[in-house]
Amino acid sequence: LQAVLDHRVRAASGHRSLWAAEHAPAVPLVATFAADSPFFPLDLVERLERALGPDRPIARAASGGRAHPVFGLWPVALRHDLRRALEKDGVRKVDAWTARHGVAEVDFPFAGPVDPFFNVNAPDDLARAEKIFAAGAEGRLTDLES
Repeated sequence: LQAVLDHRVRAASGHRSLWAAEHAPAVPLVATFAADSPFFPLDLVERLERALGPDRPIARAASGGRAHPVFGLWPVALRHDLRRALEKDGVRKVDAWTARHGVAEVDFPFAGPVDPFFNVNAPDDLARAEKIFAAGAEGRLTDLES
C-alpha cells in the first residue's frame, strides 16, 4: 500500500486522506483508519469494498449502532468535489459531505464485549486495551466485562 500525507491540509481526518490522494490520482480508492483504534477488523477494506455500489461510492464502518466514518473507503474521483466543499462551501463534517454522494454503512459485530472500533484516548483506555489484547491472545475475549 502506498501511504500519502499532505501536512498542509487542515480538514477533518477522513477528508484529509482523500485530499492527500490528489498526489496519487491513479489510485481508485483510499482507505482510512483511526490510529487510536487497535482492534479494527482485518477484513475491513475487503468488506467495505464489497458494499460499494453505483449509488453508494463511499463506504464506512459501523458497530453497536454507531457509525465510524474515519474507517472508510473513499473514491479518489470525488477529490475535486471535496476540495470545492471544503474551500467554497465551508463543509467541515464528513457526514455532511458524504450525504451528497451516498454511503454504504457496513456493520461489524463486537468480539465478545469488545467494540472493534474501541479507541484509546486516555490512560484508562490504554489499560483496557492492554487487557483486551491479553485476553484475545489467550482466547478469553468473552471473559472480559463490558
